[in-house]
Amino acid sequence: MSEIRRRTILATDLDGTFLGGSDAQRATLYDWIAAHRDALTLIFVSGRGLDFMQSLLKTLPVKPDHLIGNVGTSVAAGPHFAPIAPIERWLDASWPFDAEARIDSVMRRHPRLREQSGVGGRRRSYYFDDVADAAAARIEIEALGFDALISDNLYFDVLPRGVQKGPTLLRTLDALNLPPARTLVAGDTLNDLSMFDTRLAGVAVANREPALDAAIRDHANVYCSPHPGAAGVLDALTQFHETEDFHGVIAGHRLSPATL
Repeated sequence: MSEIRRRTILATDLDGTFLGGSDAQRATLYDWIAAHRDALTLIFVSGRGLDFMQSLLKTLPVKPDHLIGNVGTSVAAGPHFAPIAPIERWLDASWPFDAEARIDSVMRRHPRLREQSGVGGRRRSYYFDDVADAAAARIEIEALGFDALISDNLYFDVLPRGVQKGPTLLRTLDALNLPPARTLVAGDTLNDLSMFDTRLAGVAVANREPALDAAIRDHANVYCSPHPGAAGVLDALTQFHETEDFHGVIAGHRLSPATL
């Protein structure tokens, strides 16, 4: 079996997923990754910014190979976390020069959504308290030609149309010549849904948002782990890595919420 064929790609959300669970659960996952590091490509795929993700390098015992940040609107690859030119061109083309002014003109009519500070990438992000307020803003934002992503009953992200974690991950895999068939995605909230929508093999950890649970009910490519955070990632990753004909199968079961 070739080294390329055996290499596994783990593309994982951070908060609640790779960083979720107990200290012991995180340590067990990180130890497993360290022991298999030569056969694993690790991609952080987060709503967090690239600066935050790079700051984790000072504290995490395992380091990512590539970063997808700001809900898929920023990418940094390789040992120096450099931009990938074709992806940068795609992202820039998706975010018009007047995007922020146009978004501001709408969001001023929705003052109950509070803008998040320190946000990077091609996006604008807000907090909300009332889902009805977020839903009203979403209608206007989408009419402008942008996507509005509501997640975790708290976050409202305005993104370029067609740009989220999943589409950016697929382009990153292609640019880096990484095999989708050897890629496992992991997440816990609705801002991870686009990764599961790629039809890549996936694991939704036990502490997943109820709205995500409902959204992936018919996703046969997604395994719903009974374990939270890092333990849920490891639950799927150990089987995924060892199984040769794995697509759609983890631990002898179809990847499906029915495996719970």
